[in-house]
Amino acid sequence: MHVVVIGAYGSAGAAVADELAPHVGKRVERLTLVDNGDPGGGLCILEGCMPSKELLSAAAHRFEGRDDGRLTGAPHGLDLERIVAEKNDRTRGWAGHRRDAVHDLAERDGIEFYHEPARFVDDHVVAIGGGPPGADADPVEVVEADYVVIATGSVPNVPTISGYDALPSSSVYTSEDTLHATDFPDSGVVMGFGYVGMEMVPYLAEAGVDVTVIEHDERPLDEADPEFGDALLEIYREEFDVEIRTEVYEESIEAHGDGVRLHLDDESHVDAGAVFQFTGRTPNLGRLGLEHTSLAPEAGWIDATMRPPNDDRTFVVGDVNGREPILHVAKEQGFQAAENVLRHAQGKPAKPYTNVHHHVVFSGAGVYPFARVGHTPRSATEAGHATVVATRQASDDGVFKSKNVPHGLGRLVVDADDGTVLGWQGLHYHADTMAKTFQIAVEMGLDVREIPDRAYHPTLPENLDGLIRECAAGVEDAGSEDRGA
Repeated sequence: MHVVVIGAYGSAGAAVADELAPHVGKRVERLTLVDNGDPGGGLCILEGCMPSKELLSAAAHRFEGRDDGRLTGAPHGLDLERIVAEKNDRTRGWAGHRRDAVHDLAERDGIEFYHEPARFVDDHVVAIGGGPPGADADPVEVVEADYVVIATGSVPNVPTISGYDALPSSSVYTSEDTLHATDFPDSGVVMGFGYVGMEMVPYLAEAGVDVTVIEHDERPLDEADPEFGDALLEIYREEFDVEIRTEVYEESIEAHGDGVRLHLDDESHVDAGAVFQFTGRTPNLGRLGLEHTSLAPEAGWIDATMRPPNDDRTFVVGDVNGREPILHVAKEQGFQAAENVLRHAQGKPAKPYTNVHHHVVFSGAGVYPFARVGHTPRSATEAGHATVVATRQASDDGVFKSKNVPHGLGRLVVDADDGTVLGWQGLHYHADTMAKTFQIAVEMGLDVREIPDRAYHPTLPENLDGLIRECAAGVEDAGSEDRGA
């Protein structure tokens, strides 16, 4: 059989290629990899989670220095040119490793790589090269594939509010523009306070931008319990001096003076030097010529096997399927899609991709990240569990105070009947790395009463010990009540 992977440089596409490559010459006759990325290497490496950490680390160092009352002297400034230069140098290196790995695969018999655009001309028929539909140039090749994997990632979601399209480009910063910028205006208004906005806003604040954020809801962090969104609002307002306007929507925007004026639905407006467009991302499908196929993209069109409902031989993986735009999920979806290609070719049913909820937002310049693994108390109850819940403030543990990072909280939820760890949320110092502890506990179905309760070093995770100890006691109490009844 012949398999075509469109978007082979990305995390999902590269995972598909890696998984199928050992089968070429056996169960796979020919594997065609296509990607016109320049320089290529995938969204996360070049314009996403990896370069953003370069910016956030600089912001974190400045924040921790100026926030610590034990230090004297003026806070350091951010050298934006050096930050961007070092970020570019490292990301180019990481991207080069990805490209080299894909090109090395193409050295094998039966595998080929095209650094060209690709578009559909019919179901499972892909034109490689030749430009977009309607271009005069002939394609390099037209492939009639047995299976096609679409792994083309995502692009910034453009707001549809009145006046946005008329703004000068100099007044608009997307997340990608922000990653590359070596100069910012004195003030900015942020549209979009999801993952991207929560990560980029502290960087802008530490770079000297007077930031105003527009938040549609009462609080951010929709996937978390309300207390976490409230804590994040407090951190951003008090520690980063960010103005956050909640429960308000954008109505229109216009060029105003040397910047922009954003009109809101409460009849107020915000004037700023630029608008920062952090309004999420949307699947990158626009140039694939899907109108020549039976594929009809819409919300929820890709099922858990990574396929559309009317086509068993097309797989859509990673950000482009809109299911869960997270790097590690994209890779796992790629591996599962490759397995499902092989299974379908053998007449076996495809396996759905399932995973435990595991998200991290590097909020608070990464000093106060939010992490969630598994259930919240609400989702656990909705799933039919009787629960025991423990909540612990970071300030309850002296080590957070001694490290001058006293803000935030953690919450653990377990099954009241058998003690199974169901989920954890943390918004505090090092919550991102502590999440691994509870990923293991949730995915292995551990009984909270069997997790070791003993002193160890370092002491920062004592916050987790307190949650574990309280939940274990709660399960025992629930069992005693049941036995007494």
